[in-house]
Amino acid sequence: MGNASDLTDRDVLGIAESWRKAGRGVAIATVMETWGSAPRPAGSHLAIDETGHFEGSVSGGCVEGAVVEEALDVIASGKARVMEFGVADETAWRVGLSCGGRISVLVERLD
Repeated sequence: MGNASDLTDRDVLGIAESWRKAGRGVAIATVMETWGSAPRPAGSHLAIDETGHFEGSVSGGCVEGAVVEEALDVIASGKARVMEFGVADETAWRVGLSCGGRISVLVERLD
C-alpha cells in the first residue's frame, strides 16, 4: 500500500497518470484546506485506483482509509466530493489528526 515518506506530490500525480494510461479507474484526493494541526499540508495528494491501491498521503490513520473508500465511489460515479474531517482533542491521535486538527479533502476521478 501507499507510503507518504518517499514520494513527492509530483510523483503521486505521475503514478496516477500512469495508472490511468494503463486503463485503470483512478481518483485523486487533494488536501484543500487545513485548520489547526494536520499531518499533511494543503496541496498534498493521494492517488487511488479502482482496486483500492493507493500512493501518497493526505492525512493518516482512519482518515486516509475513509478517503480511499470514498474514492472508490467517486471512480464508479464520476462525481467529485469534498470530505471534511474534524476530531475532538481526546480522540485525535487515534484517527491520525493530532491536537484536534481539521482537514478538507477534494476527491475527484481522473478522466
